[in-house]
Amino acid sequence: MEILDNKSNEIASFFTALDELLDTIGQSLKNRTPHLNGEKYLTNKDVCRMLHISTRTLLDWRDTGKIPFIRIKGKILYRESDLINILNAEYTHIYK
Repeated sequence: MEILDNKSNEIASFFTALDELLDTIGQSLKNRTPHLNGEKYLTNKDVCRMLHISTRTLLDWRDTGKIPFIRIKGKILYRESDLINILNAEYTHIYK
């Protein structure tokens, strides 16, 4: 039976795989969005990125009532389902 040490190829590849897995898990946790009762809630940054709009545009839409939001102690969240419903309502079919 061969004794493996930290210089063996098997051990080195094992630790490389562990490092890659740790990076993947860290990235997933960093990008996760909280869920509550099956509903996904988005931050200002998430919505701006999703809709390709500026934070100023999002603020205008919020102030004019174009987009619903939830404010909890200064933190603003948006239900993903509300955004999808708005997008579906504004969708225009092009007939050729």
